[in-house]
Amino acid sequence: MKNFNKTKLTIDIVWANVFGILILLPIGLLFGLPYYLLWGADFGINTIKELLGSVTVGLVFAYTFGLIITMLLGVVLHELIHGVVWAKYAKRGFKSIKFGVIMKLLTPYCHCKEPLQVKHYILGALMPAIILGLLPGVAAIIIGHFNMLLFGLFFTMAASGDFLVVNLLRKEDMKSFVQDHPSEAGCYVYRKN
Repeated sequence: MKNFNKTKLTIDIVWANVFGILILLPIGLLFGLPYYLLWGADFGINTIKELLGSVTVGLVFAYTFGLIITMLLGVVLHELIHGVVWAKYAKRGFKSIKFGVIMKLLTPYCHCKEPLQVKHYILGALMPAIILGLLPGVAAIIIGHFNMLLFGLFFTMAASGDFLVVNLLRKEDMKSFVQDHPSEAGCYVYRKN
């Protein structure tokens, strides 16, 4: 982009994964404490004994299979949400969006090939955490659905890399431009000269 200074801002993908584990405790408290205060009586020792007493090998297999499928679909949906939001603001729409997997880290990604305003980039970066993490977590607290609570916790934690990238951008002018880095977790910021 002419008349702009280009600055590379990236995060370490390994640090992003460690950060995801570190934020598990505060996120767990954020969702788990209200859930426990509202629905904790439903998870006493007797309830746990009843659940464990009805466990069969088939039930464990079915639950584990369902959990794996749900998480895999959620990961795909996470990246798709990035793409849908960024495509909305990209001049070329979905033609500017690329999906893939960094095989050595088994990390899926969504990449926008054109610059977006910082505010639009941040919106696209945070939307999976909102849709797959925050909203299910709040809904689980309201209706008392434990599996939905775990889903919300997991997908809030899964957005840890997105939170770190947004943190890099939080002091930028929202009307500046930012472009996804094509091969690293991060972006280029374009500031006017």
